[in-house]
Amino acid sequence: MLNYIHNNWIEIAGAILSLIYLYLSIHQKVSLWIFGFISSVLYVVVFMQSKLYADMSLQFYYVVISIYGWINWKFGKDEKGHELPIKRLNKKMIAKLIVAALLIYVGYFVILNYYTDSTVPKFDSMIGALSVVATWMLARKYIENWLVWIVADGLAIGLFIYKELYPTAVLFVVYTIMSVVGYRQWTKTLCRD
Repeated sequence: MLNYIHNNWIEIAGAILSLIYLYLSIHQKVSLWIFGFISSVLYVVVFMQSKLYADMSLQFYYVVISIYGWINWKFGKDEKGHELPIKRLNKKMIAKLIVAALLIYVGYFVILNYYTDSTVPKFDSMIGALSVVATWMLARKYIENWLVWIVADGLAIGLFIYKELYPTAVLFVVYTIMSVVGYRQWTKTLCRD
């Protein structure tokens, strides 16, 4: 067991920091973005070693979006000057996000399938595209980010088991469950406002 921990300490540390990030997300704490930043840096290494290139590139995106999310949550205000509120997507934004996810998927798939030695380009691309969209939605405080996370994280569980990234697979089981909790928690907050 100690040998496993020693050989996988980066993945385990990333998983622990990611759980803290998730907890803080559910409770709408701006500090979530700091934990997201650090865990993303660690997961760049994990996914590079596992040849999950879409997930690796996603971690670079998370580093950047963590900075954006922190700024938006820290300084973003509604039209009345109040803290950035939770909001729902309108039909126009849903259509834009679907198109964005499809374009991101195609971009990832073409790169992974034709220019890398990825063994799972379809699933890696799908999870990557959904995760890009969901993280942007989280940074903007759209409640539906949790629904996209449920799908993306659920798919990721199988991928990580297949790639023998067991601590990360366990993390994503927790992520999937906590995404349901996050959606319920944000719904309660939205209904109170």
